[in-house]
Amino acid sequence: MRLPVALCLLMFGGLAFADDMPTFRVELKDGTLTPTRIVAPAKTKFRIEVINTGKTPAEFESLPLRKEKVLAPGVKSSVVVMGASPGEYPFFDDFHPQARGVIVVK
Repeated sequence: MRLPVALCLLMFGGLAFADDMPTFRVELKDGTLTPTRIVAPAKTKFRIEVINTGKTPAEFESLPLRKEKVLAPGVKSSVVVMGASPGEYPFFDDFHPQARGVIVVK
């Protein structure tokens, strides 16, 4: 009986650690990004929560980070960045290329 309890604690304990990950929110809304600048820690796993609050599709994309996420209107999702080196990493909305931002990793 103790083994199943231990397995459950391990499973749910791992989920609790995921919530400790630094999380940054980016809102995409019909060709605008908010914020356009994010400062994130270097060599640390972090999450970017992406929310499309607009009425048109949007796509969060960062070529140097190799991340992309297509979102229908009203959809929220996230991407995880695994320990990026210090530097600047541009991102944009691929459906609205004028909408651009940068992730500064320090």
